[in-house]
Amino acid sequence: MSDLLASDLHSPNTHSPNESASLTEWLDYMQQIHVSAIDMGLSRVLPVAEALGVVQSAKDDAYVFTVAGTNGKGSTTAVITEMCKAAGYKTALYQSPHLSAFNERVRINGEMVSDQTLIEAFSKVEAARLQCELTLSFFEMTTLAALLIFAEADCDVWVLEVGLGGRLDVVNIIDPDMAVITNIGIDHVDWLGDNVEDIGREKAGILRNGIPLIYGATEMPSSVQQSIDTQQATCYQIGQDFSYRDIDSTTWQYSNAAVTLQLPRPALSLTNTANALSAVLASPLDIDINAIEQALQTVKLAGRFDYRESHSRHWLFDVAHNEQGVEFLLAQLLPFWQQHVAKQSNQDSSTDIPTPKIKMLFSMLGDKDIDKVVQRLTEAGLPISGWFIAEIDYPRAATTEQLQAVLVKYIDSTNIYEFDGLHTATHAVIEASQPQDLIVVCGSFHTIGEALSALSV
Repeated sequence: MSDLLASDLHSPNTHSPNESASLTEWLDYMQQIHVSAIDMGLSRVLPVAEALGVVQSAKDDAYVFTVAGTNGKGSTTAVITEMCKAAGYKTALYQSPHLSAFNERVRINGEMVSDQTLIEAFSKVEAARLQCELTLSFFEMTTLAALLIFAEADCDVWVLEVGLGGRLDVVNIIDPDMAVITNIGIDHVDWLGDNVEDIGREKAGILRNGIPLIYGATEMPSSVQQSIDTQQATCYQIGQDFSYRDIDSTTWQYSNAAVTLQLPRPALSLTNTANALSAVLASPLDIDINAIEQALQTVKLAGRFDYRESHSRHWLFDVAHNEQGVEFLLAQLLPFWQQHVAKQSNQDSSTDIPTPKIKMLFSMLGDKDIDKVVQRLTEAGLPISGWFIAEIDYPRAATTEQLQAVLVKYIDSTNIYEFDGLHTATHAVIEASQPQDLIVVCGSFHTIGEALSALSV
């Protein structure tokens, strides 16, 4: 063990912040106390979790939804949370990563917890870690803190988003009462494998004996089916056990074997909404149609098909960062774009408004499949009149040279504009666009976060 790690374990007064330290100081500290940012496995986490009592608290006092999947976890957990909250349950939500403030990850009844609440939880997790003589990664520390906050707040329902995979993710120390797998695609190949069977096996690790599973894709890897059989789980799969369809711009229809519901259209993906609704309906929680309708009219999630108006421009933010995520984005964007064009044309029929165009503000992490993402975006038939690219301020960011090299395979280089950073690129796309245009920001959580930061200045 390194001297640094040894001193961290045995001399808390030397290195550990205290409760008077700021949230930033705590977050910076937790980034440094483990040798690896990602360290799959539960063997180090479980003793600390047991010392904190969070595993037993979840088992005894809460109904737990655990949501895994390649895409759509954030939207699905947001809808489940909103429905439970609307029904009167004290509802905890854990998501990651965040866009602007770390507090976004930990919410009770829709509200972010305070800096002080987080600091007090971090202090208790740190004390338990030192007592157990273990090191934990940043994600492990912060997840344990979130679970401790939920336990101490005596929340009725916990809605937990898996960070990476399922089987070995720290969220999986908690036994769920309901499991949701949104879909299975190729992502995080270094950690989960490069094929859907291996990835499916990891994500199905959230199953427990006899609990229900909501499976949100029409195709299921055999590894997932094997886990279902082994755990004797009841599986409800989209396209077989439940379905949905569009009705119009304000209404959609959900159906399963027991009910057919005509519902208000939410601001999030209908696929993910249908998965969330199926999970709620399959649970023993008392959630009636009024709560469901109320939730669908109010639910929102920053960075997921997130439309905003700012700086006299129309913006659409979406964290799509892999091929499947882009497909989700396009399924909503194509009809939205038609509505946008029609709305702009009707704004003032007495004047000739130039035809609206789409501007792309785009950046990705270097370890993602940039080629597939760009290919899907460029082949969708959208009138994209400029790609504004810059390197994200993050260690794993793709360089502008990497982004450029992929883009020129699909579009003319004269349509690509490079900048030193996302802040500069954000203001450049404002200057280069017209009020009737739509600016689409996508590629990464970090892309969205930096663009939003630039707009807030």
